[in-house]
Amino acid sequence: QVQLVESGGGLVQAGGSLRLSCAASGMISSIAAMGWYRQAPGKQRELVARITRGGSTNYADSVKGRFTISSDNVKNTVYLRMNSLKPEDTAVYYCNADLRVLNYWGRGTQVTVSS
Repeated sequence: QVQLVESGGGLVQAGGSLRLSCAASGMISSIAAMGWYRQAPGKQRELVARITRGGSTNYADSVKGRFTISSDNVKNTVYLRMNSLKPEDTAVYYCNADLRVLNYWGRGTQVTVSS
């Protein structure tokens, strides 16, 4: 099993920045990739950013150039730096660990961007 604990959400004004953290524990060596997803009220959960064990990244078009995903393998932590936040970024952000045959999710952290 893998346990994921997110932190760093909150309320910020449009144009502001936040950094989300996701600390992983458990079967770390089995993780192939980690990602951040978000779900806004009434909408489906969507991929925001993903980073593989090898360091390859991909982003949703809506966040390219504003968000950066990174990982600290010593701390077993993945970060999502979010700049130039917009009201439409408001959502619950979830950390995901992809073990290929299994996926694990954190409980989520709320990000609210006021206009």
